[in-house]
Amino acid sequence: MIQIILIIVILLLAFPLGYLLAYLARDELVEGRKWFKLLAFVSGIFAIIFLFFSLATSLTLVFISIVSLISLIKSYDKKFVKG
Repeated sequence: MIQIILIIVILLLAFPLGYLLAYLARDELVEGRKWFKLLAFVSGIFAIIFLFFSLATSLTLVFISIVSLISLIKSYDKKFVKG
């Protein structure tokens, strides 16, 4: 039970971390859109594949996917992006 709560907390921490990284790299968000898409897609696919082999690896890839998706979403926010 405590392990499930810890997993949920760690995955929820991906959201504020994604916003923080997007804020710190606002000027690079637009140029990196294709890489955020690629990273989110590839890590999502590999997370599903590794779910059958290693839970820790799968959760790490889900974390990366969440952070990448937040950066991708914020790259389309005209008020958020510099330049």
